[in-house]
Amino acid sequence: MNQEKKGSLLLGLAAMLAVVIIVALVGVFALHEEEVLITGEAEATEYRISGKVPGRIEMFLAEEGDQVKKGDTLVVIYSPEVEAKMAQAQAARAMAEAVNVKAQNGARHEQIVGAYELWQKALAGEEIYRKSYERTQHLYERGVVSAQKRDEVEAQYKAAVATTKAAHSQYQMAVSGARKEDKAAAEAQVAQVDGVIQEVELARSERYLTSPIDGEVAERFPKTGELVGQGSPVMSVVDLNDAWFTFAVREDMLQDIKVGTTLQVRIPALGDNLYPVEVTYIKAMGTYATWRSTKQNGQYDVRTFDVKARPLSPIADLRPGMTAIVVREKTSSHPTIVIQK
Repeated sequence: MNQEKKGSLLLGLAAMLAVVIIVALVGVFALHEEEVLITGEAEATEYRISGKVPGRIEMFLAEEGDQVKKGDTLVVIYSPEVEAKMAQAQAARAMAEAVNVKAQNGARHEQIVGAYELWQKALAGEEIYRKSYERTQHLYERGVVSAQKRDEVEAQYKAAVATTKAAHSQYQMAVSGARKEDKAAAEAQVAQVDGVIQEVELARSERYLTSPIDGEVAERFPKTGELVGQGSPVMSVVDLNDAWFTFAVREDMLQDIKVGTTLQVRIPALGDNLYPVEVTYIKAMGTYATWRSTKQNGQYDVRTFDVKARPLSPIADLRPGMTAIVVREKTSSHPTIVIQK
């Protein structure tokens, strides 16, 4: 009986010890800190290709995924409005040039000859009236004619002199052509129309959309034949040589992440290799990125920060959207939480 009591006591002690061990293990696992993992994704500079001229997509000269060079023509836009404006500008140019030529050349040869003949005719009439006036003056001095008669002849002579001057002015005007002011105005009109033609030529060149960089065609938005407005994006080209990584990091995990810090990242799509990257930008994200509500469990608000890091050297085959994992040493002072972008 004593042996049975002793066995029961040992069994109870063993059970109690087992319970203590289980509780201890549960506590250890409950308090165990997770491995530090910060994940983000790769991004690259993307350029939207758009035009200044509205029209329809006439043709695409590059497909999605094509490698293009800076200056390559990617899209051709058909714009009948631009062609109509060019026709109007060319017609205005022809009219302005005709006016300018007329102003510079002056009157026609026939007009000059006619003005000269009228001047000579006025000179002949003036000579006749001069002689008549001189004779009448001599006769008046001798008392042969009256003062009334002398005044009438003098008036006729003065009128003939005025007619001669007017005819001579008309002749000089025909020879000289238009005034300097008229010539300058005609030249300015031609220059103005040339400016309009140049503007239309620039608009015509905008029908051909070119790549601003060496890169890869990432996306085409409209289809051939669709209407696009001024400034509407038609295509995007991505510069794979200008890539970086973005991470959303909770602020209580930023102790050893500063601008200029070098981190090691692993890109699962490219294998297990580690790539050094340098932190270049840290900024708080919007209030929507707050992780914890105010004073929950006696804690403070913890916000999320946008962290950008650039590779220290080009990474082959890196594509925008690839996941990147920051590889950090395990330390008791820096617990890690997986942060999904």
